Amino acid sequence: MSTHRHLIVQPDDGTAPVIELINSARRSLYLKQFTFTEPAIQQAVLARAKAGVDVRVMLNPARSSGSRANDDAFALFEAAGVPVRWASPHFAVTHEKSTVVDEATALIATFNLCEKYFTQTRDYGVIVRDPAQVAQVVEGFHADWEQRLWHPSDDTGLLWSNHNSRQLMSEFIDRAEDTLEIQHPKFVDATVTERIAAAAQRGVHVRVLCGGKHGISDWDILDTFSSLRLLHYLGVKVHKQKNLRLHAKLLLADGRHALVGSMNIDRSAFDLRRELGTTIADPAIIEQLAEVFEGDWESSHKYDPPEPLQAFHHVEDDFPHDPDLHHE
Repeated sequence: MSTHRHLIVQPDDGTAPVIELINSARRSLYLKQFTFTEPAIQQAVLARAKAGVDVRVMLNPARSSGSRANDDAFALFEAAGVPVRWASPHFAVTHEKSTVVDEATALIATFNLCEKYFTQTRDYGVIVRDPAQVAQVVEGFHADWEQRLWHPSDDTGLLWSNHNSRQLMSEFIDRAEDTLEIQHPKFVDATVTERIAAAAQRGVHVRVLCGGKHGISDWDILDTFSSLRLLHYLGVKVHKQKNLRLHAKLLLADGRHALVGSMNIDRSAFDLRRELGTTIADPAIIEQLAEVFEGDWESSHKYDPPEPLQAFHHVEDDFPHDPDLHHE
């Protein structure tokens, strides 16, 4: 396995690797999270602060719907004397899910630090030790902590919203030559959808694993189902994840490259929110991701997205309705 990266797969790996990472902090621990409610991870963070580690916690104040999930966590850390701040107001939502230990190791994840993402959803996290990438995650943390504008460089392999994520994701898709596997719940950006369509048109074998209607807001249903139907018309194989709820955001190209991050394929994710993703070329990580995708694909079913104008009445009952599962 590469000394620079390590893959976390949810719900297979659970909270243990996240807690292990947090427990390894000796000097500093920075967390920037969309939602952070998992008690064992909270206690691990508090223990590091009690041990004298420089702990800083940055939390998103409210979902795009206006609901608030982090108020209790904010109060918990504040009462314990842990420096805690609401995320930068420069972004409509901070959807980033990052943890940095000793400014030497960073976790870039698709999962939130909440119980359901360790038990019910397909998600990924990448532990990164590449110095340039970790330094940029640290730089982004401090910029948002200080609530100042910041323009990251484009040469580290990291994707940032609202800076370069649409551009770099589009270029990633454009480079696919033979195969393109996509495991994403939302398809609400015409530019990226067109890039996927263009890949199929130039002969790339494209497979899309979506989550159906689960967690899709009413204002995103039209675009998501219309995009999936258009891809289907072009011969793209569209399946729906069946073994787990889908929350992951993964692209695999040619069995050699991957893109994992917090951003959905969504205009707001590219233009209005703080998001973080990373490109991956490590063969061991790619092999793991491909194996998980293939397993999920084999347990999935062909999906025929409903007529978008009738989608509001469309019922999918393979999973119980979860009112707290919202794809930002």
